[in-house]
Amino acid sequence: MEPKNLTGASEFHLLGFSEEPELQPLIFGLFVSTYLITVFGNLLINLAVSSDSHLHTPMYFFLSNLSFVDICLTSTTIPKMLWNIQTQSKVITFEGCITQVYFFTLFVVLDILLLTVMAYDRFVAICHPLNYTVIMNPQLCQLLVLVSWVISVLHSLLESLMVLRLSFCTDLKIPHFFCELNQMIQLASSDPFLNNILIYFAAVLLAGGPLSGILYSYYKILSSIRGISTTQGKYKAFSTCASHLSVVSLFYCTGLGVYLSSAGTHSLQSSATASVMYTVVTPMMNPFIYSLRNKDLKRGLKILFEEVALKFHFVLGLKKCP
Repeated sequence: MEPKNLTGASEFHLLGFSEEPELQPLIFGLFVSTYLITVFGNLLINLAVSSDSHLHTPMYFFLSNLSFVDICLTSTTIPKMLWNIQTQSKVITFEGCITQVYFFTLFVVLDILLLTVMAYDRFVAICHPLNYTVIMNPQLCQLLVLVSWVISVLHSLLESLMVLRLSFCTDLKIPHFFCELNQMIQLASSDPFLNNILIYFAAVLLAGGPLSGILYSYYKILSSIRGISTTQGKYKAFSTCASHLSVVSLFYCTGLGVYLSSAGTHSLQSSATASVMYTVVTPMMNPFIYSLRNKDLKRGLKILFEEVALKFHFVLGLKKCP
């Protein structure tokens, strides 16, 4: 078949996890539940941080940004998959696939950079507590988030434009539940050498670099924790460190496994499973790991619920007035 560039009429087929009809309701229910939990949990974090002035600190500022990105990340992939299951259609247009690749890449990189920024925030808080408010001032916090957004947008734009230069044959099948960059490049009929070089270079620079920064930050944190005199202080600092490191480990191990795995049927299945972990499970776990065990955030949630209850009673009172 003569390879040609795809047009707006061309389509990809997302094969998903299974083509067995009896499994589709189970998959649909499972992903609907996880999606709703992810959106609701991360949305609660943002509302709690905004409603409680005590949570207007760098740590919760970064956490609220991470929660917003997690909502966007899951919303990039899961709704389309649920729509395909509901309509019994696996079709996605080329434009839709490129759009999904762009936003998915953007939010994954942004997630990595925000995790790195949060590690730096904890490093300053534990290792330099007396200078924490001076170092982590509002201007620096906003600048760190802005730089993370700019890097993510530019990288995602470059990756998407590099895909547009490739040629594809018609009627392509993607063995995944969304348009994942590496899978899409493997289906190209033209030489994807430059795309693969860019992917591996970006993996080293935008994944390996932040990971090195995170590990260094927590190495210094653990060294400082050993110098804390009280057991309670050590436990509090270590619990924050362990929670963050657990999410970082899950995110990196599954995410890098997707992009660094070799081609083949087994690796494609492993890639789809790993993608579920860092696109669905990790964003769903973040509210629990980072926040729901946090006393400050629980106070913020209590204030939020009290405000909602007061407004609800106020509205009911107005309706009862003649």
